[in-house]
Amino acid sequence: MTHADFEDLPDVSQPLDVLVVAPHPDDAELGMGGSIRKLIDQGKRVGIVDLTTGEPTPYGSLETRKAETEIASQALGVTWRYNLGMRNRFLEPSIENRHRLAGLFRLARPRWIFAPFWIDAHPDHCAATELVEAARFWAKLSKSDIAGTPYHPERIYYYYCIHLKQVPQPAFIIDITEQWPAKAASIDAFQSQFVTGRPSDPPSFLEKLREEAAFWGKAIGVRYGEPFASKEPIGMKQFDSLI
Repeated sequence: MTHADFEDLPDVSQPLDVLVVAPHPDDAELGMGGSIRKLIDQGKRVGIVDLTTGEPTPYGSLETRKAETEIASQALGVTWRYNLGMRNRFLEPSIENRHRLAGLFRLARPRWIFAPFWIDAHPDHCAATELVEAARFWAKLSKSDIAGTPYHPERIYYYYCIHLKQVPQPAFIIDITEQWPAKAASIDAFQSQFVTGRPSDPPSFLEKLREEAAFWGKAIGVRYGEPFASKEPIGMKQFDSLI
């Protein structure tokens, strides 16, 4: 496998600082849209890789979802986004998929990877996280036919975009108060997923999401927040960033 096997891959001449892996278009926005915008505002080079198209859905189509994804990316300021074209509803952490994602890691060379929280009711989300963890390990293998050269992303963090009615116990929460309007706009872009065919009675889907963000913001003394998990210890060089 070579770079040429990744059709229309965005520019990888400079490594990414952050790569967010989403099972479907809209998961990155739901789980960490505010943090994506915050990282970009801070000058970080941020990319999103959607593993599947997310279709079929009741009110969506391939063309509609692609157009909505472009609008959402613009709302967040994301200019590096790629879809691996894996099969929606049948996503598996297979050897073939692991090989392909490892190649993407080696080409994009992100310092940090963000993946869905590892416990969820949605099989695609669970498979995506298992796939990310395996591909991270494979990305450093030598003597292989994986695209690119051996590389090992430093960290994996996990965002919450889950279908379980549970209260997360995050490792840290990011203040997204200033970035909330951008996150809201990115989610509003997915009309086929969160507006069309849904009851118009309040509270709306976006209002529920705002309430969740306010809950996490209150936990750290700000207006809006986004929670994250980590399986590995989190290292700090200084305390200045603590709220």
